[in-house]
Amino acid sequence: MTAPPTDRPRSEETGARSSRIRLGAYIRPESSNYLLVLCTTVFLVGVGLVMVLSSSSVDSFLDNKGFFGGFWKQATYAVIGIPLMLVISRIPVRFWKKWAWLALFGALVLQLLVFTPLGIAEGGNRNWIAIGPINGQPSELLKLALAVWLGFILGKKINLLSDWKHALIPAVPVSVIALGLVLGGHDLGTVVIMAGIVIGAMFFANLKLRFVLVPVIAGAALFAVMALISPNRMARILTFLDAECADYENLCWQPLHGTWALANGGVFGLGLGNSREKYSWLPAASNDYIFAIIGEELGLIGATVVLVMFVLLAVSFVRVIRSSSDPFVRITTGAIMVWLIGQAFVNIGVVLRLLPVLGVPLPFISAGGTALLTSLCAVGIVLSFAREQAAKPRFPVTGERYTR
Repeated sequence: MTAPPTDRPRSEETGARSSRIRLGAYIRPESSNYLLVLCTTVFLVGVGLVMVLSSSSVDSFLDNKGFFGGFWKQATYAVIGIPLMLVISRIPVRFWKKWAWLALFGALVLQLLVFTPLGIAEGGNRNWIAIGPINGQPSELLKLALAVWLGFILGKKINLLSDWKHALIPAVPVSVIALGLVLGGHDLGTVVIMAGIVIGAMFFANLKLRFVLVPVIAGAALFAVMALISPNRMARILTFLDAECADYENLCWQPLHGTWALANGGVFGLGLGNSREKYSWLPAASNDYIFAIIGEELGLIGATVVLVMFVLLAVSFVRVIRSSSDPFVRITTGAIMVWLIGQAFVNIGVVLRLLPVLGVPLPFISAGGTALLTSLCAVGIVLSFAREQAAKPRFPVTGERYTR
């Protein structure tokens, strides 16, 4: 009687090796660019949750939502947004190229809804919609869709951009429509950021300087007109130019209390949760002016750490841009970088009184569900670019025998 053979059949061995190779192609170490973008983003979201908990506790309690009402709302969006970012990071680049037009069209339709009975006006801006218990800011989605669409259009015509017709059409007319819809809701701060996205996309598409100057001059002229025709905006600009800010009871209240919050913090801060300005002294403490609370509670050191993390995020985006040969990836990543990093420094510049009050949130940190979700989706797209750059399997995935 002979013993049963111990060796498996060749076909079974080949199949097992093929499965291991395929599995290895999916479970591979991520690139340094991917990890740098991911870790920096998650760190900023974590800082944001802690600071929203601290800065919103008093206002949340006064609104009968308990001390943790604002925090739980923001944490819910973070719990949804971070996994969504990771899912988006697995989507191939060709998907974004295929659906760029549809994404932009859908975002424009949602923006149009703010002018219907679904629209909500707040603080003089009509830039929100509410469908049942769900409300959001469609202009945030429009930022993301515009960045992807500009990357697709300008990347597709990359060899034709020396001609002004190809460089400006349809990029500029469609962008003007998008900005016009947001401007119709009187949200000038969001329009400024969107204009930065358009200019950033053109810059990373290597357009000639005279082509880029066209939207820059047009945007500056539009900003001046909108400021002149709005008494409130004009008063804000004049208040910003007034070094003493004498109108304390009205327009100077918020910028002065933001400055005092930073001054109270000193180098080391008052300690987490020990802000004084959040006790109904500083308006928008948990969103537009959350950086002032960071400076007050965590001091110059904490504020500097936040600044350094945004600089590090910008460096990681630049690394993704430099690592890619695809114009779509370079332009879209550049536009997203200008959006997120530019908006961060506009927000911080407003708190430091280096810019007039514009009312834009601090990405990943300020309270606001729609802004957090769309920012995380934007980072997810950049992560998908970083993954595809590194997607060069070390072994064949066809099941054939690997030979050295």
